[in-house]
Amino acid sequence: MRTADFQYDLPPELIAQHPVPNRDASRLLVVHRKAGTLEHKQFRNLKDYLRPGDILVVNNSKVLPARLFGRRMPSGGRFEILLLEPATEGAWWCLLKPGKRVSSGSILHFVDKLGRESSLTAVVLEKNAEGHCKLQFSGVPNFMQSLNSIGHLPLPPYIQRQLGEDQGVDADRYQTVYARPEGSVAAPTAGLHFTVDLLNQLRDQGIGVHELTLHVGAGTFQPVKSEQVTDHVMHAERYELPESTAHAIAQAKTNGHRVVAVGTTSLRVLESVARIPNATATQLPTGSGTTRLFLHPPSDFHVVDALLTNFHLPQSTLLMLVSAFMAPGEERGRDILLRAYREAVEMKYRFFSYGDAMLLV
Repeated sequence: MRTADFQYDLPPELIAQHPVPNRDASRLLVVHRKAGTLEHKQFRNLKDYLRPGDILVVNNSKVLPARLFGRRMPSGGRFEILLLEPATEGAWWCLLKPGKRVSSGSILHFVDKLGRESSLTAVVLEKNAEGHCKLQFSGVPNFMQSLNSIGHLPLPPYIQRQLGEDQGVDADRYQTVYARPEGSVAAPTAGLHFTVDLLNQLRDQGIGVHELTLHVGAGTFQPVKSEQVTDHVMHAERYELPESTAHAIAQAKTNGHRVVAVGTTSLRVLESVARIPNATATQLPTGSGTTRLFLHPPSDFHVVDALLTNFHLPQSTLLMLVSAFMAPGEERGRDILLRAYREAVEMKYRFFSYGDAMLLV
């Protein structure tokens, strides 16, 4: 399939710039895959589509304040960096803007959230073929702790903010209520709709809620640039699947209940470990690893029975994944999904990270 086959028209005003006042007040487009029918609901209606014994698998990764600002010495030129992934002790691979003139040995000085000089500095160790810089940080006792006073939340490029605008709202709402281990540079956005009360209601209904971790990388926002979908090279992301979650999945599968992935990130972890040699849906390998799994039509799915997700960017790997899940093992899922997207546009759903949700059952 061609990358251009996953293009769709979206009026800019439908790109959600701010969250709705209450997390579970977002809209929910329910897609009944076999029947090909759509229902328009509110997110709090999710419980009406789940049955006792079903389990939700959520991604508990927390977004880092991974966006930093400062000056390059001795020129004094301003720059911005985005932390991508840890390298060695105290060193990170980063995206640096502007980065063309930065070379190994360049020294960077950072400012805090108010624009004041801080003690944090970094030296550029190397640049890779993708143009990413490896930075060695110093000047503070604990780099990760210093991010709380120096780093900014890395909102997606389609969310427009003036520096400092709505930082309090975003600091709360661009994290899930169950976020714990820090490591993502983008939120697992399907989970942003859940409140603590709604999760408790689901548990009271007999729905299991179980966690895994996938630290979302900046590659999630990168469009597929290859003409053919199969030529795209997927970025790597770190994950961890706990034994308790694997055990809950095995029980659900054995008893004929559904595994509902909350977000494409949770789905990618489950479908990645299911592809490890000798793995089955009732015997998933646990522990940590990295995944480059790229799911697109006509991919099959081995673990996940239903998917909760947001609306995704045109020509993105996430849109391709959801297209595949719409009709596993076939190519027609793209047409079904894009038809649902067209209706969502007509109904003025809100798109992307702070937007509305879809449930594929």
